[in-house]
Amino acid sequence: MAWRDSRASTSRLLLFMASIILGIAAVVSIQLFSENLKQNIERQSKALTGADYIIDSRQLPNEKVQAIIDSLGPAGYEVNFSSMAAFPKSGAARLVKVRGIGGHFPLYGTFETKPQKAASTYLREGGVLVDATLMLQYNVRPGDSIKLGVLTLPIAGALKSIPGSSAISASVAPTVLVPFRFISQTKLVQPGSRKEYQYFFVASPDTDLELLEKELDPILDAENADLDTHTSTSRQIGRSYENLGKFLNLAAFIALLLGCIGIASSVHIYIKEKLGAVAILKCLGASRKQSFLIYLIQIAFMGLIGGVLGTAIGIGLQQAFPFLLKDFLPFDVQISVSSQPIIMGVLMGVFMSVLFALLPLLGTWYVSPLEALRVSEEQPLKSKKVRLFTFGAILLFIFLFSFWILKDILFALAFVVGIFVTFAILAGISSLFIKGIKKYFPSSWGFTARTSLLNLFRPNNQTVVLVLAIGLGTFLISTLYFTKDILLAKTSLENGTDSANIILLDVQPEQRDAVVKSITPTGLEIIDNLSIVTMRVHSIRGQLSNDIRKDTISNINEWVLNHEFRTTFRDSLISSEEITAGKWIPEIMPGQAVKISVSDGFAENANLAVGDQITFNVQGILMETTVGSIRKVDWARMQMNFMVVFPEGVLEKAPQFHVLTTNVPDEAASASLQRDLVIKFPNVTVVDLRQIYTVVEDVLDKISWVINFMAFFSILTGLIVLIGSVRTSKYQRIKESVLLRTLGAKSKQILNITSLEYLYLGLLGSLTGIILSLISSQLLATLLFNEPFVPSGIPFILFLPGITILVLAIGLSNIRSVLQSPPLEILRKVG
Repeated sequence: MAWRDSRASTSRLLLFMASIILGIAAVVSIQLFSENLKQNIERQSKALTGADYIIDSRQLPNEKVQAIIDSLGPAGYEVNFSSMAAFPKSGAARLVKVRGIGGHFPLYGTFETKPQKAASTYLREGGVLVDATLMLQYNVRPGDSIKLGVLTLPIAGALKSIPGSSAISASVAPTVLVPFRFISQTKLVQPGSRKEYQYFFVASPDTDLELLEKELDPILDAENADLDTHTSTSRQIGRSYENLGKFLNLAAFIALLLGCIGIASSVHIYIKEKLGAVAILKCLGASRKQSFLIYLIQIAFMGLIGGVLGTAIGIGLQQAFPFLLKDFLPFDVQISVSSQPIIMGVLMGVFMSVLFALLPLLGTWYVSPLEALRVSEEQPLKSKKVRLFTFGAILLFIFLFSFWILKDILFALAFVVGIFVTFAILAGISSLFIKGIKKYFPSSWGFTARTSLLNLFRPNNQTVVLVLAIGLGTFLISTLYFTKDILLAKTSLENGTDSANIILLDVQPEQRDAVVKSITPTGLEIIDNLSIVTMRVHSIRGQLSNDIRKDTISNINEWVLNHEFRTTFRDSLISSEEITAGKWIPEIMPGQAVKISVSDGFAENANLAVGDQITFNVQGILMETTVGSIRKVDWARMQMNFMVVFPEGVLEKAPQFHVLTTNVPDEAASASLQRDLVIKFPNVTVVDLRQIYTVVEDVLDKISWVINFMAFFSILTGLIVLIGSVRTSKYQRIKESVLLRTLGAKSKQILNITSLEYLYLGLLGSLTGIILSLISSQLLATLLFNEPFVPSGIPFILFLPGITILVLAIGLSNIRSVLQSPPLEILRKVG
């Protein structure tokens, strides 16, 4: 019976199936890509690290650390830091990441260079490998020269790829590989310079890397060094991409839920039309169970086909993700197909189709045989317990699936609540809209306008489900657009000259006055002229850092104990700071206790409160301090922010270097200043914030493209739901149009009625989605970004009319066949 009945309703059942195909495709493609990403990271972990394990230190290793390094026998080593590079051929200068390589590196994986032989010859021949994009940008070729500090070296080749590097990181500071023996000759490594020493090791086959890390890492940590194995590095890389995978999975799941709402709506109309047939079957002796199973089997079979097709599309779709995310990945992803996401996709197609169709299917269970003799538009009454059980099962499934993705109960609950609230708001707005039309119905309007409004709350209307589908898709895209605007606003440069866009780092004390004199004659003003003093935490509340590290129940974050802090001293707050506890101390007189100000993040990680004692090791000299105040710092503001700030009168005589900032009006002035400074002060690093902002904007554009790609599934699923709803209620439309035409309505009037109805639905759904996105974006701006929110007009100018026109076009796609149906057709069916 299920097969026989489905043959007469094939087109409608195919539309049920289409509602979930895209959602299944999205979930399966992302699951497959996540699996591939995990496998590739594990497989390429040695190539990503370049060694079996690495020992690194932010300072030249001391005697104890050097003894450990020597005992293990490093195969390669490097020192890396950011610095300015100049190209004598063009006179241009650029911030780069210098990597001084010695010995063998990489031990796994390879450099890709042009010419290829440069990768194996540059160390021996004393050449330099320069990032290929940087060479193209400044029109330099192998054989030209590059100046690093006071040393000019020949360029041996273009560096096209290097293990563990991504396009995003290279765009901020392109890589330059230099033989280690030349680093000291460049004079770039100065006191206070940010540098990192790394030593690369090959492990013997019987080496237990986990045991080695467990034994050596605590010893190295105590000496301000660290040990990382390729397995721990791969776990860190995996975690960094895990959040993106979670977000994409949730976005795909939302598209799937949207399709399931379409299933529920379509099955609701489909079953309502079948209730008469079910009543006749019961009159002929069919049981409740038999009549229920006829339609359950139909829906389950369509869900199975939808799951298979969606899974097949998802397998093909995952091929696009390596291309979409290539700039974020430090390796090439090799695509393979695993069984778990495929089985999950097929099973989800069946399970979710049945689950979301269950509530309307229950109508077949409670229909009375007497319905065969009655003409009624009312639905048979259902058991409240069964309805509550069905709703509970749906919520439980959503929770379990989100928990499986997020691996956190609270986050999963928050996601379920967020979905429920968003859907409830959209459904509530559409219900209020319907009630408002009923209560304030414009009876004075013309026939066409009045009938189009009546269709919004007629029997078998699709107002709620279409507003949900259209509104949610518009909400996702608009929220993304507004959020991107907020992020860009936080990183945008102000036009005023009081906002720094050039930062000069590593200025030595004897150079400071000369650097200032080089800047001010060009008409530029010095905005910040700060002294930086490096120090480490020696003890907190009298407990030594080494003892805290050994304390297994300590709640002090280990990075606080290992980090080398760059601090400054001044007598006032800056605009990105706000005191949240204690009192700001501008100056300390001789003999007074030293009261410092710490950021709220530092206080939280170090478990500090106002009045707590903290002792710093200031380059060999211990300095006892007390927390005098805690500051809230807006780190997103491009200002010279610090975790620890001393008052004046304490650090003036400590070993220090300086940071200066200024504002240049345009790119030409920035290039001229950089060329001049690189020639006079080769050790000074110039950071042009304009370049960083360009990279940030580019990253946000790429991220928004990926997220828009996922939001596309929600919109497209919503449109399929719309098509399904229109198609499923096609017979009802034929009946209405024929009755209208029998009463004298013209085809043009019926066309106008349908056009106005879908115009209302498109406007209501898209406008509701945009308004909700405004609210959510305002909350994000206030609670998360702490920034003023200035809405863009693009969603109103493009999204609102664009989505409305799409809805209108789909709504009118079926009206042609309706208009061509003669009145006799419906009269025969009624008869």
